[in-house]
Amino acid sequence: MPRPDAEPVTLLACQVEVPTMTTAAERDAHVATMVERIRAELAEAPVDLVVLPELSSIDYSRAAFERLDVLAEPMDGPTVTAISGLAAEHGTTIVVGIARRDGDRNRITQVVVGPDGEPVVHFDKLHRADFGFSEESEFFTAGSHLATFDVGGLRFAPIVCYDVRFPELVRTLVVDHGTDVVLHCGAYGRDESFPSWHAFVTTRAMENQVPMLSLSRAGAAFGGSVFCGPWVDDDHPPVRFPEHDEAFVRLVVDPAEIRRVRDRYRFLHDRFGSYADLPVMQGPR
Repeated sequence: MPRPDAEPVTLLACQVEVPTMTTAAERDAHVATMVERIRAELAEAPVDLVVLPELSSIDYSRAAFERLDVLAEPMDGPTVTAISGLAAEHGTTIVVGIARRDGDRNRITQVVVGPDGEPVVHFDKLHRADFGFSEESEFFTAGSHLATFDVGGLRFAPIVCYDVRFPELVRTLVVDHGTDVVLHCGAYGRDESFPSWHAFVTTRAMENQVPMLSLSRAGAAFGGSVFCGPWVDDDHPPVRFPEHDEAFVRLVVDPAEIRRVRDRYRFLHDRFGSYADLPVMQGPR
């Protein structure tokens, strides 16, 4: 449940388009353009939190992944440095996706930069996808930790793309770590998994009674991001982003809404602590 002093948090969700690239110079030029687009949005009206999708600094393609020797970067590399400057300039928290070099390994990482421009936490994608457009295990190492951070008294937790398919992850973040809002940052390509993506997001939001932003990149093969509140019905539909076009969507996460939903619908309250110890009455096979 959100803290009693939690306030509504304004959020800028950036469904950005990422060009093809194979060089660090092309990556850095894209990041500079992306930063300028966000700066222009923040100049119109400030927000508490800016969110960018998975691997927002590089192209999601085999051609790019085969050049991770030049496109991957450390935590203090050019992308996080540029984002840190923007965060400090506008006093806002920013979540950005990078290909992170970690020693001799590469990881798919969401870096959280605080309003002072300093990195707060980072989350490495736990589950690597190897179907459809994805060949991640060949290029990236899986993560091994969870991450949460607070903005305005609300606790946020990032997960990445394929991670949403594992219900235990979001349940653990909510029940064991007090997460109020899940930031599901992805690069959902239009392969065979695309049609079921929104169903997973809606289910995770409702079964855990948390708002959930599921943010992909823009482009002909991507797009279609969605924001679900803690309850979804005809009167409370998800916020749907453009099917393909780049979009910068402002959202408000209201802790009062989370409290109202959890008071009215008792999903979390009524669950058993564990179902593993229940005896099984088994019929013949």
